[in-house]
Amino acid sequence: MITYNCCSTVEFENIYNAFQIGFSDYIIKIEMSKEIFLNRFFGPEGNQLEYSYIAFDQGMPIGVILGGIKNYEGVKTLRCGALSIHPDYRGKGVSKKLFELHRQVAMDNNCKQMFLEVIVGNDRAINFYRNLGYEKIYDINYYTCQNNKDINKEIDDLIEIKNISFNATKSLSNQLKDTHINWQNDFDYIERLDGLVHYGVYKDSEIIGALSLSTNGKIYFIWTKPSERHKGIARNMIIKALIELNLKQLSISFSNNANLAGFVKRNNFKKEEISQYEMYLTL
Repeated sequence: MITYNCCSTVEFENIYNAFQIGFSDYIIKIEMSKEIFLNRFFGPEGNQLEYSYIAFDQGMPIGVILGGIKNYEGVKTLRCGALSIHPDYRGKGVSKKLFELHRQVAMDNNCKQMFLEVIVGNDRAINFYRNLGYEKIYDINYYTCQNNKDINKEIDDLIEIKNISFNATKSLSNQLKDTHINWQNDFDYIERLDGLVHYGVYKDSEIIGALSLSTNGKIYFIWTKPSERHKGIARNMIIKALIELNLKQLSISFSNNANLAGFVKRNNFKKEEISQYEMYLTL
């Protein structure tokens, strides 16, 4: 008999095992230790045990849905951080029941929308979500750039770039209210990450450019004030990061943004084959 429990009432080992077996045959190979899984999925990803559910069959974990609630772009939102079903239990109603519990979490907490990301090409999952009422709203694309051969590393000495704090970067949030930023790049997410480096460019004491990235070259945030664009500010911040951090590669992902797409293409970033849909369900 299949039973369902809130994740806050079970051993974490069961949650980890359900995640591992469910993603064992995923499009992208996912292998991580229990510690990394805990720190990532219940850290910056924003999932919470009390908003997550797990399925058991006679004590064996066979499925799990992770959920996290926050005020996302001004709307109280429940995000599905992962749905993982044991291969032998797919098509048997387990995922449907987990999503019923997931939706009830949203209703009980007065959420106005539900949200998830899904890899393009995972048609079974996409159709499942559409049948639940989710609609695709945004695309997330991924780009990479090789250091030595794909980007010119001459710095413009007239652009003064400083190391800044995360709070200085976060102060730009008021200027981005009309810009959609995907969940894994927003300031709440970035704030929970360790070891990021933040750069800024100032003009008359006003910040006009900012860059936040990891020490392995993953860019989480890059921005230039609209009136200061096409002057090399963003490019020069990237070059400074390449040199100071001795990076071999840069990577970036973002949702529909024509300006940013044009920028990465002009700077020889190559689009990856993988992409995702952001899907929403209004409540």
